[in-house]
Amino acid sequence: MKSVTILGSTGSIGVSTLDVLGRHPGQFHVYALTAHSSVDTMLQQCQQFNPDIAVMLDPDAAEKLQAAMLDTALTTRVMSGPEALAFVASSAETDYVVAAIVGAAGLLPTLAAAKSGKRILLANKEALVMSGALFMSEVKQNNATLLPVDSEHNAIWQCMPVGDEQRHQFDGKGVRKIILTASGGPFRDADITTLDSVTPEQAVAHPNWSMGQKISIDSATMMNKGLEVIEAHWLFGLSSQQIEVVLHRQSIVHSMVDYNDGSVLAQMGNPDMRTPIANTLAWPQRIDSGVAPLDLVAAGRLDFATADFDKFPCLRLAYQALDAGGTSTAILNAANEVAVDAFLQRQIKFTDIAKLIEKVLHDLPANEASSLEQILADDAAARVLASELVA
Repeated sequence: MKSVTILGSTGSIGVSTLDVLGRHPGQFHVYALTAHSSVDTMLQQCQQFNPDIAVMLDPDAAEKLQAAMLDTALTTRVMSGPEALAFVASSAETDYVVAAIVGAAGLLPTLAAAKSGKRILLANKEALVMSGALFMSEVKQNNATLLPVDSEHNAIWQCMPVGDEQRHQFDGKGVRKIILTASGGPFRDADITTLDSVTPEQAVAHPNWSMGQKISIDSATMMNKGLEVIEAHWLFGLSSQQIEVVLHRQSIVHSMVDYNDGSVLAQMGNPDMRTPIANTLAWPQRIDSGVAPLDLVAAGRLDFATADFDKFPCLRLAYQALDAGGTSTAILNAANEVAVDAFLQRQIKFTDIAKLIEKVLHDLPANEASSLEQILADDAAARVLASELVA
């Protein structure tokens, strides 16, 4: 039986992970669940899975959770703060760490898991976007196993050639490029001149996936795909020129690998995050995920189109930050988080998100991403500048 820690258990990835784990009670034990402040959801999860530890990042939420547990028979230990996140991610009591915290807050505990040699089921983009070289170095030095949960990277992972028996190091032999598919979000068919008036409610209404607000906005701007381009660079050791993005409205082909001999391998399935979650939990075996079988006849057709940088400038900015190197991608990510929050708070327009990010990238010089301290310093500086621009 494998012991599992879920960083971000109350989010969409965490909920889907628990759904898969609940289908296989004899194979997995939930060691720790973590969340920011969702006390009610955390209490329900603890009552169902009885973890050893529950961590709330917000100390007040931890106190409320502890008080709520007094009326139950739970023996779950309640902890709080970022140090507690790192503790459960690196604990000798856990085998697998599902890194599903959205945003930069997930970086440090995911790094702690890498340093402790865990099997990391990576759904947190920021670990690679902010500190790709450092993170991959820790994975290699500590013999951790890094398996991608994002549906696109998981698809590439299943289709890529393997350089070692652990299948987390890729040799890339014969690969011409990888093709990341993108649904295009809710505005894939919208006239570019109408995007100024987009509301937060419209932007979070994703046509294919059920996700949290931040990720939904990133999908609408295509920054989500831009961050995935950066992730793919570090995961698979490919240049930006070898990473292509195409629009695919059905979200059935999750991504593809194009080989030098003309072969293109694709991973397909219904759009449900439980598929890549089950794949990484059980690897190298396969287990039931609860996802319905794909019916290609019912799907009817598969459409593909070019991703328009004019319509989705955030995608262009992500490629530019990747090519610029250093802390540029950390700055990009930080500015985006501030901009998305400002849009959700109705402080800026939808089209201002990309403008704000571009301004921060232009005005804030990037540095060598040689240390975690430098990365975090530039992350903080980008947030300050972006907040000033919002104001």
